[in-house]
Amino acid sequence: MSSETALIDIESDFMRSPEKVMRLDRMGSSFPTRLSFMRSLIRRMSQENWQFKRIISNIDKDGYGVSVYSAITPKRTYSLIAFTQEIPADMRTDRVIAEVWDATFSLFDGIPTQEDIDYLAKNTPLQEGGRYRPSELVLARANKSLRVFENIINALASGNQPDIELISSVGYLMRTTAVYGSGKFGCADREKIADRPECSGPFQIELLAVYLIRWFTIDLVEELARVRGGEQAVRLDQNISRFIGVGNSTGLGMAPFLLKHPTLIHNWVVAKETALARVRSIETALPGTLEVFLKSLLQVGQHIDEWNVDDEAQSARINCLTDEIQALRMWCEDESNIFRPYPWNGIYQYVEDNFSLECQEMIVSLIIEPHGSIVDDLADTMSTAKIPKFKAAMSLSQLKEVVADAYKWATTIDFSLEESQHHFWYYSEDKLEPRFGSRGVDEGVDQEMPLAIGRDVHDLNEVLARTDEEMPIGEFVMIYPQFRHIIRRIQNTFERPYSEVQDNLLSESMRPLDLLRFKLAFFGASKFDPKSDLWTRISMYQGAPLPEQVQDPNHDCWSFPIAGRSQSYPCINCCLLYTSPSPRDATLSRMPSSA
Repeated sequence: MSSETALIDIESDFMRSPEKVMRLDRMGSSFPTRLSFMRSLIRRMSQENWQFKRIISNIDKDGYGVSVYSAITPKRTYSLIAFTQEIPADMRTDRVIAEVWDATFSLFDGIPTQEDIDYLAKNTPLQEGGRYRPSELVLARANKSLRVFENIINALASGNQPDIELISSVGYLMRTTAVYGSGKFGCADREKIADRPECSGPFQIELLAVYLIRWFTIDLVEELARVRGGEQAVRLDQNISRFIGVGNSTGLGMAPFLLKHPTLIHNWVVAKETALARVRSIETALPGTLEVFLKSLLQVGQHIDEWNVDDEAQSARINCLTDEIQALRMWCEDESNIFRPYPWNGIYQYVEDNFSLECQEMIVSLIIEPHGSIVDDLADTMSTAKIPKFKAAMSLSQLKEVVADAYKWATTIDFSLEESQHHFWYYSEDKLEPRFGSRGVDEGVDQEMPLAIGRDVHDLNEVLARTDEEMPIGEFVMIYPQFRHIIRRIQNTFERPYSEVQDNLLSESMRPLDLLRFKLAFFGASKFDPKSDLWTRISMYQGAPLPEQVQDPNHDCWSFPIAGRSQSYPCINCCLLYTSPSPRDATLSRMPSSA
């Protein structure tokens, strides 16, 4: 029995089915949990007592130049090399066609020499156009949020703290437009770092780069404020700096990953679902957990109030979520509803029966949150090193059974309908980036990517129905080689039921945005801000501890952060409450304690 299967069996009575979980509408309502990859990374930093140092800060009065920030782990050091430059306003864009950016970054394996820095100064600003070596682990670029960036500098330079409402409306100083790792453009292959403990979880090295970018952006505005304001300049109040994250613009490039790595996706989902099942199976609530949950409903209400987007559909969902969280709070005021056997299952079931998918998935996150002691171990199960194999010895009759059982959702789609094959996935010729086209409208059908899982299974099933079951699969694929890839996929996924998106990815109604949000929630992203059905902006590390805070007792308290000024309730993210000036800013900050 596989480890994945064992996880499912343990909590089978409370596990949500793949048919429920792996549908696009629910996937597109995802929220981060304490198992999200950013949360796991911060916990590792704290447990292993990572140290952080600014090695170099060689920037001019306008903030242009080179800086190096290092993360020192028990065995290794990783260094972010940041290059900043002035760019024309008309060339600043988040689109993939951009050729210049406010800042570009390389995450270096070790501490770079001056020779390394000089080499990367000629290449990193070019991004895809540069040449990189195995010493470079991650490549990234970012643009300023000009309004927030300048506002903070001017406020600090004049001796004041910036407008927290303005910061809340955006959430970051810079937003990345790409973070590349795993061998892209000549950087180190995943195999180089795969056996390192600090890199064992999904996307840990890329997210370390983003964490260091966040530190760099905060450091940069403070330095520029000092240059402009001289002695009257102040540093950011630590509560405000902690609320600043890193933005990101994410488009279609992320979507195919989910479809190309089904085993990995299964591991992500089964870990989350097992965590939920473990909590739902608790007969008597652990001490203090229900109280934390009730407080979190108050906090998350404010978090939602600060989640403002232009997209009409998502705005409507947020408004609905606001009302539902209020209704849930009222329901919880009746203690008989929650102080009873299996309280978490009761809460979850009530929400599932009465509220939207958006609310259901937020409550999943909230009820998992206070149970780190019984779920955090699952973060170690979310990677995989398995390589899909073709199993020629599998019988054709067994294959038929698997298709009928695990892929019923695909065999029942009518692909003869035009709307069922409206879209197709392909790579653009110029940037080699994934694109989502419309048949009969867009060119590129002849270059269609093999991501039509449902259609391929459907077509295979029709051929299987008229094929002798005694035929070996090896012989079958010699006759029908077009099915080899989908058979291999079926063979490697049927024991991993959470590996497939159980929807038609070619449908006219399909929104790639649902795939993006699903993946980004596992990363730990928040404040999803759709700009179309094809791309979204997000915030990363908003509320996360700063480098000097990763050893603090509340280093893991940063789910659903808020910018609130004075709250009448205890906050699960106590570090974000403005109660007193931080020790770091005792002589610098002029922000009143009640601000």
